[in-house]
Amino acid sequence: PCAVAALVALSFSGAIGLTFLMLGCALEYYGVYWPLFVLIFYFICPIPHFIAKRVGDDTDAASSACRELAYFFTTGIVVSAFGFPIILARVEAIKWGACGLVLAGNAVIFLTILGFFLVFGRGDDFSWEQW
Repeated sequence: PCAVAALVALSFSGAIGLTFLMLGCALEYYGVYWPLFVLIFYFICPIPHFIAKRVGDDTDAASSACRELAYFFTTGIVVSAFGFPIILARVEAIKWGACGLVLAGNAVIFLTILGFFLVFGRGDDFSWEQW
C-alpha cells in the first residue's frame, strides 16, 4: 500500500519532469530539439550505482572505494546533465527560456531518480529488484 503510493508519486513526478523537458523543446517559440540529448544522462545516471552494488562487497564498512567511485561518476553525470543545456544556450543553439525549462525538468527527474533509490533501494522485502 505505501510502496504503491510511492510508486505512483514517483511516476507522477517523472511525468512532470519529462513535461518540462518536452516544453523546452516543443514550444513553437523554442522549436529546437537539442535538449532531448539530456535523456541520455537520465538513462546512464543509475548505471554506476548498479555496477557498484553488483561488484562491491557487502561488508559493514561505512564506505568502500567502489561505492565512492560510483558516487563520483554519478555526480559527474548529473553535473553534465545540468551543464549541457547551459552550454547550448551560451552558444545560442537554444534560447535561455528553453534552458530554464530543461533545467527545471532535470531537477525534477534527478530528484525522482533519487527518490526511487531511497524508497526501493533498501534491500528489504519490497525492493526495486522485484519490479
